[in-house]
Amino acid sequence: MPDILDTARAAGCFQTLLAAVEAGGLLEALASPGPFTVFAPVDDAFAALPAGTVQTLVQNPPQLARILKYHVLSGQYTREQLLTQAEWTTLEGAPLPIRRADPFEVKNASVNAADVVCDNGIVHVINRVMLPG
Repeated sequence: MPDILDTARAAGCFQTLLAAVEAGGLLEALASPGPFTVFAPVDDAFAALPAGTVQTLVQNPPQLARILKYHVLSGQYTREQLLTQAEWTTLEGAPLPIRRADPFEVKNASVNAADVVCDNGIVHVINRVMLPG
């Protein structure tokens, strides 16, 4: 079974996320056994950010890594498991609110596809880049 990074590469809609993970120095972490739960913004989510935002973040790897870690939980959690709590602590350290009704949302992002199982965790595809705080 492919890991999180291979799954993202094969999907074809996470090119910006993959470039950000590399620029933020998190490739090795997401290739490790984990397990992790990743809320993965599609390319359109990054394109919707204000002009220049992605470029600015790529030039500031610590800030970029912080934002990316806000999209990751330690452990493997399905949609059903996530709905059991109103919020979860991210690898960044900040709480991530979960909407416990339909539609399935995390913070300000809708989950377009849930429960993509990978060798080292699970991916939930989201439509926005989430910011801590």
